Amino acid sequence: MARINLKQLETFVRVAELGGFRRAAERLNTTQSNISARIAALETQLNRKLMDRDAGLVRLTPFGENMLSKARQVLAAMDEFVAGADNDLLFDGVLRLGVTEMIAHSWLVPYLSALKKQFPNIDVDLMVDLSANLSDALFDRSIDLALQSGPFGRTTSQERPLGSFPYIWVGAPMLGFGDKELTWGDLAERPILTHARGTLPFTQISAHTAKNPNQTTRLVPSTNMSACIQMTVEGLGVACLPESMVRQELSNGKLVALNYPWCPDALQFFARFEDTSPHFVRQAADLAAKVSWANLDAGSV
Repeated sequence: MARINLKQLETFVRVAELGGFRRAAERLNTTQSNISARIAALETQLNRKLMDRDAGLVRLTPFGENMLSKARQVLAAMDEFVAGADNDLLFDGVLRLGVTEMIAHSWLVPYLSALKKQFPNIDVDLMVDLSANLSDALFDRSIDLALQSGPFGRTTSQERPLGSFPYIWVGAPMLGFGDKELTWGDLAERPILTHARGTLPFTQISAHTAKNPNQTTRLVPSTNMSACIQMTVEGLGVACLPESMVRQELSNGKLVALNYPWCPDALQFFARFEDTSPHFVRQAADLAAKVSWANLDAGSV
C-alpha cells in the first residue's frame, strides 16, 4: 500500500477549511476529480471515513474531526522544517494575495517584483477589491494575505503596519485654481470625485459636505479609483485621493495639488493574515511592510 503523503494531508485540510471540493480545487490549483481522488486514497489508507459528502456539501465525521488537528500539525511541522533550512527557494505553491486599489495604483509592482525575487517558486494569485471585501475573503480563507486599510470589524491573529497614507485634493491644471486657498464653494462648482459609498473617506467627505448646507455639492463615488484619476486628469471634476495614488500625475503635471484646508483622515494600512498561514505568508507580509515604508519615504523626499 502506498504511503500517506503531504499532498493528501494538505488536500484534507483545505477541503475541511473551505467546506467543499470545488473551493479546495481552486485553492490548490487542481481539479475536483484530483481532490476527490486524494481524499478517497487517504480514506482507503486509513481504512476509515474522514468526511461525508452530500450534494457538494462536506461534513467531517467524528474521526475526521479528530484527524484534522493532527494533519494540521504535520503540515505545520513540515513548514517549520522548510523554514529552518533558511532557503527561500524551498518554498513553493501559491500566495493568494488581496490588495486595495490604492496599493495596486502605487507600490504593488515593486512589491510583486521583490516577492518574486525572494520566492521564485511561489506564484501569486491576485485579488484587487474594496477593503471590506478583502476582509470577507480573508476570513472565508479565499486569500492568505490582505494588504488593506482600516478600520476593521474583525481582528486577525497577525498584522503588520504598512504606514499612514495622507489625502490630497487634486485637479487638472486647466481648471485654473492656482495656489490660492480654496473654499468649499470653489471645489463644489465641479463634481467631487471620491471613493465608493460605505468607505470611510466617502463617509467623511459626505459629513464635511453636510457642514456646507447652503452649497449644492455633487459627490460622484466610484469603486474604480483608476477611472476616478483619469476623470480628474480630464478636468471632469476635482478629487480627494491618497497622495501615493497620484504621485506620478503630480510629477508629470497632469494634476496639481489644490490648496483646501481639510482632508479626510489618512488611510491606515496593514498586512493581515492568520497564525495558521504558511511561513512564506508571514515573510510576504514583512516584505510588504518594507516596500510600503520605502514608498512612504520616497514620497516625503
